[in-house]
Amino acid sequence: MNTTAIWIGQRLAAYLSKETGINGASPASNPLHLQETLMPGDVLLVEGDSRISGAIKYLTQSTWSHAALYVGYEFSNRYPSDYCLIEADMLNGVCCSSLEKYAHYHTRICRPIGLNKNECIEVIQYAISQIGHQYDLRNIFDLVRYLLPNPPVPERFRRQLLELGSGDPTRAICSTLIAQAFQKIHYPILPTNKSLINNDIETAEYFPRQFSPKHYSFITPRDFDVSPYFEIIKPTVVSGFNFHDLEWVG
Repeated sequence: MNTTAIWIGQRLAAYLSKETGINGASPASNPLHLQETLMPGDVLLVEGDSRISGAIKYLTQSTWSHAALYVGYEFSNRYPSDYCLIEADMLNGVCCSSLEKYAHYHTRICRPIGLNKNECIEVIQYAISQIGHQYDLRNIFDLVRYLLPNPPVPERFRRQLLELGSGDPTRAICSTLIAQAFQKIHYPILPTNKSLINNDIETAEYFPRQFSPKHYSFITPRDFDVSPYFEIIKPTVVSGFNFHDLEWVG
């Protein structure tokens, strides 16, 4: 039975990973600027165009369907010299890949705030230690729910579809790996509803004194974008954009 389930799971994974031909937004920045702007520890969000990407974007009500951790080039001496990202997908599991892979995709850089060098290294080393881990494709239900890119589910229930299935509800979503890496050093992404957040206007203390993290298996690519603990970095701005240099045509 396990062999049959794995066989079915492999074919479902291959089907879901195929590109749909539906293009997303154009790249927001020059690929060279993107490369120059990224720093180790950054989370790179990607608007993918595969079948599973469409489902994830729909269910999370977000532009982003994939996330990768930028580890820099000095950490990839076991791989080709241009491999600088750690990511996870259904077909390849946790792997190292090149930034060129996403040169023509719409991306966003999310940078954790306040990490020191040792903490950044710890996050990166954890992600690297997971390279080679594969997904258990016997949990077919985890894949079946992505077969319909736009399932007829009320908006308030869409995100709950990501929390159904095996003990690792988002095993097909890359963000679980990255969330685990950051939670290893107790770096916050998003809290549960039970987190104690002080929004006392009189004392102007807007930061929580206590934090109850959302479990890493429930973190999606969108969560890094909306997290108040990650800064959005725009390569065009960092590269010194000046609108006065634009020559308007037409």
